[in-house]
Amino acid sequence: MSWFTWRLYRNQSALATGLFAVLAIVLVISGLHAAAVWHSALARCAKGACGGQIGSNLSLSNSAISTLVVATTAVPLLPGLFWGAPMVAHELETGTNQFAWTQSITRRRWFLVRTGWLLLAAAVTAGAVSALVTWWSGPSHALQSNAFLANRFDVIDIVPVGYAIFAMALGIFAGTLLRRSVPALAVTLAGFVGIRAFVAQWLRLHYMTPIFVSYKLTSNFTPPGDYLGVSQGILGLNGKPAVSNYNLPSINGVPIPAGCNPNGNPLACLAAHGYRGYMTYQPADRFWAFQGIETAIFLAIAAGLLGITFWILKRRDA
Repeated sequence: MSWFTWRLYRNQSALATGLFAVLAIVLVISGLHAAAVWHSALARCAKGACGGQIGSNLSLSNSAISTLVVATTAVPLLPGLFWGAPMVAHELETGTNQFAWTQSITRRRWFLVRTGWLLLAAAVTAGAVSALVTWWSGPSHALQSNAFLANRFDVIDIVPVGYAIFAMALGIFAGTLLRRSVPALAVTLAGFVGIRAFVAQWLRLHYMTPIFVSYKLTSNFTPPGDYLGVSQGILGLNGKPAVSNYNLPSINGVPIPAGCNPNGNPLACLAAHGYRGYMTYQPADRFWAFQGIETAIFLAIAAGLLGITFWILKRRDA
């Protein structure tokens, strides 16, 4: 059964290997250049030639390479689309399930072996690309402290492996449920994008209770290192986020007190009347905790989908 699975997917595997090789060549060349630029800047700073701080406008790569790295967010989805969704659906569409599931190989063994190899292939593919992108991103993260950004957090370290296993499970589930490859592809794409967007835009912000900091309005506050901003605004006199009634001149949604000049320095005026700025954020030292939590969430969803899929196959007539 394992040999048959390999022969069935060998062409797709060869294509994926070739594409990864091309990506690796491009990113290794670009990454070595970025590392050279970064270490050169560090050497200049050590000699006092940059004022003790490297400018954020230091160019480490061109926009085309950066766009390519962002595009790797799609890598975990592709095996689920083109290998997972048709796995059961194609058998049902062509009627080959009548042969495959009535021979010496039981339906249970067929499902477990085929699913196991596809999950492993998806995890290895996503893990290899993630390892490459993580290495390439090292100078950028050191310079910009941007590891928590959506287009960075989602393509580095361990979370792409969780995404890939989830996408594969979703594709297999959709194909089994819908019994047609094309609708299964559409459901896999929509489900993957929708759940990923929900997690990235809302759920990720609340994995752990964010840190709350208040500060003087006339001073800037930026958390150290990589951080994930949750909310920011102005605290009213009651210590709660201020909201404007929109009948008075306001700044950032906060009404300017009487006697303040809206055309002058309203922030200084608000500060003089007791208003303060606030920020809630997830600090840099929670990065790996967030990677682990998010990976576990997608693995749990994948396990649930595969369990339901197996139950459907057991009850469905061959």
